[in-house]
Amino acid sequence: MAENEKKALEAEQNAKADKPAEKPAKEKKPSVWKRLAAWFKSLRAEAKKISWASFKSVRYNTIVVIVCVIICSIITGLLDYGFSAAIVGLSRLI
Repeated sequence: MAENEKKALEAEQNAKADKPAEKPAKEKKPSVWKRLAAWFKSLRAEAKKISWASFKSVRYNTIVVIVCVIICSIITGLLDYGFSAAIVGLSRLI
């Protein structure tokens, strides 16, 4: 009796191996609007986790950047004027 059960079990396994695997049922995706709403909800949750800078530090850093830009612009302008004057002076010598 046990031998018959083993043979039956082996026959079932061989039959399953011969058949192509069945595709699992395709899961239906949520609608675009539900996915978009979920994305915005997670975006809002992540935005709450951000450590925002204080207004005072943002203002100070902005002033520092503006001052640095002005200084670099003045230096670049002076170098440009100096090199232009040098080229004009050299062209007069020739």
